[in-house]
Amino acid sequence: MFGKLVGIQGNVLKIALDEDLNTFKVNRYANGKQPTVELEIADNRKISPEQRKKIFALINDLCSYTGDVPDYWESVFKYQVRETFGVPEFSLSDCSVSVANYMILVILNFLFEEDIPFKTKTWDSLPNEFPKQMLCLKNRRCVLCGKYADIAHYHAVGSGRNRNKISHVGNYIMTLCREHHTEQHKMGVKSFFMKYHIKPIKVTEDIAKQLKLGVISNDIRRIDSTKTIY
Repeated sequence: MFGKLVGIQGNVLKIALDEDLNTFKVNRYANGKQPTVELEIADNRKISPEQRKKIFALINDLCSYTGDVPDYWESVFKYQVRETFGVPEFSLSDCSVSVANYMILVILNFLFEEDIPFKTKTWDSLPNEFPKQMLCLKNRRCVLCGKYADIAHYHAVGSGRNRNKISHVGNYIMTLCREHHTEQHKMGVKSFFMKYHIKPIKVTEDIAKQLKLGVISNDIRRIDSTKTIY
């Protein structure tokens, strides 16, 4: 069903549905439990010229490496966006901001996984709300320059703790290449974050599983074999 959001008070929403609600169906679906619903806010913002420019800059960098034509890779990535995020057919001339960001994310994932270079200025121009941190953690790339990177912790790890038996869960982490990780240690973590305006991610158990950062076994969580810098 569809409707309009007409009021918000804290975590309580008021929604006017486009048609009457079939309470019999609701009760049947709930099966004697408290009914639950899923809310999806439609993104009515249109793709910006800057987003479109970034998409085609990345595709052109890819084609310079492979020798393919841009139309081919545009269709490939559009298909991946539809399959991954469940969006219908779309055009880069008038799609939403969210769909455009999906397109950028899919392209960058592919470039990282295939180790295909792209221009640093394109990476630097990604907006702050773009999920750089999670993208870089997944692909073990520096959040600042896109080079190969290791996981670095916001708070130093060591000081009598066995590094082979610690958990990432609850720690704040980011991915930094050797050069930027060395700079972080020289500057101090607070000055480093103020300079580059980045925020580390607090690792939840779900994030740890998603990024394969550790396996929970009773009260001891063991880090996988990925090299980690502290």
